[in-house]
Amino acid sequence: MRKLMVTTFVSLDGVMQAPGGGDEDRDGGFEHGGWAVPHIDQQILQLMTALTGRAGALLLGRKTYDIFAATWPLAGADDPIGEKMNSVRKYVASRTLDTVSWRNTTLLTGDVTEAVGKLKQGEGGEIQVHGSGKLIQTLVEHDLVDEFHVLVFPVLIGSGKRLFAEGTVPSGLKLVGTTTSSTGVLISTYATNGKLEYGAMGPETGNW
Repeated sequence: MRKLMVTTFVSLDGVMQAPGGGDEDRDGGFEHGGWAVPHIDQQILQLMTALTGRAGALLLGRKTYDIFAATWPLAGADDPIGEKMNSVRKYVASRTLDTVSWRNTTLLTGDVTEAVGKLKQGEGGEIQVHGSGKLIQTLVEHDLVDEFHVLVFPVLIGSGKRLFAEGTVPSGLKLVGTTTSSTGVLISTYATNGKLEYGAMGPETGNW
């Protein structure tokens, strides 16, 4: 079965909206676009190059597709991330798009979770989700995510779209690996690990 990995940039308070530029996503009057850029160092660029390089396919929501389709085709031939983004097979989950024009892109129709389930059962390498906040919520709800690759930036934003918004399904995670960039970005990978477990702590329980 193919692995499905979610990769996202978030602030310390969980905001994932518009990390890469001021006009990337102004939904809700968001005015903090580009908040991740000052913290992108060579280590992060190398990590993202390696990560995208192993993708067998991209799975994107409508808004992230629009952003990527407008920018990545402008990348030069010497940009390894751009080359991979443009050449890899891409799938777009959208109820409003009728056609897609970015090279090697397929529009998923019908039930998205059923379509993604079939993709995971098929042949090919890792399926990667970048951005695509609403789509991530749907994938989590239907237990379709295998790993989360989360880059937590040392900033507080206070408002905006969050990675794990209200309605997120409770579940357990296992830390697979973590490192820190020279600019203080915490880079961690978590594998899904069954249901959320509960307990109690305090002097009366002996767990203190």
